[in-house]
Amino acid sequence: MALFRITVKSTYSNNGVRVEKGMSVEVVSKYSNPLSTNGGKEVQDAFIRKYGFDIKKAGNFSSAY
Repeated sequence: MALFRITVKSTYSNNGVRVEKGMSVEVVSKYSNPLSTNGGKEVQDAFIRKYGFDIKKAGNFSSAY
């Protein structure tokens, strides 16, 4: 298992959700890329736990952002 830190690269607002540059979560995963495995469910759950919003609903859920 590996520990990944997922950090937002730029500020944006979409679908009523504001995402700020620098927001980050840590995810422990047995996969090599938690963003693309299982549709990013581990990362999505981590953002909900830490910040209380669904990062997928905010859009731009990719390694580019």
